[in-house]
Amino acid sequence: MAENSATAALGVVEAVSSGRLGGRVKELRRGRGLTLEELAERSGVSRAMISKLERGEKNPTLVVAARLAEGLGVTLSRLAGAEERREVVVVPRERRMVMRDPETGFERQLLSPTFSGRGVEFVRNVVPEDGTSGEFPPHRRGVQEHLVVEKGELRARLGGEEYRLREGDALYFEADVPHRFDNVGAGECSYYLVINSAGAV
Repeated sequence: MAENSATAALGVVEAVSSGRLGGRVKELRRGRGLTLEELAERSGVSRAMISKLERGEKNPTLVVAARLAEGLGVTLSRLAGAEERREVVVVPRERRMVMRDPETGFERQLLSPTFSGRGVEFVRNVVPEDGTSGEFPPHRRGVQEHLVVEKGELRARLGGEEYRLREGDALYFEADVPHRFDNVGAGECSYYLVINSAGAV
């Protein structure tokens, strides 16, 4: 990973020193429909400097390049045209984090990687026939949940409201209320849940 970062950093330095950066700035600026003045305002780099860079008359410092990247809404590596390695994590089925309530049989399978601070969890829940998730306490304000029923029939109780969902039905709710999910159909019920706490306060 460190080697990839070092390679990307070298790519940025090469782009800055070789004068290629001006062409990328122009390409990205036009692609976003920005005038020289607008980019100058967003980045804190003068219009005259941006104009000289785009014409290849001047090479920017790394600080100036970083300001332009920020103004264009891209990373410094992308501005320089360096290929960024995207993060890919495989969670094998046998290595999922699984929690099972011994009393109710309710099962929670974490499908997303166990990163801290990412703000999003992807979960598969399984509710036995006549079973329930139990009542979850309210989350912080701003936490959102997205749910889709994979199999069976589910009753969602959100605060004082009830919603009956069948296979394929989806539900979105703000999760700062008590909530529980009951299996109200024949056989096992399973549903997928995305918990987004990125905007929580």
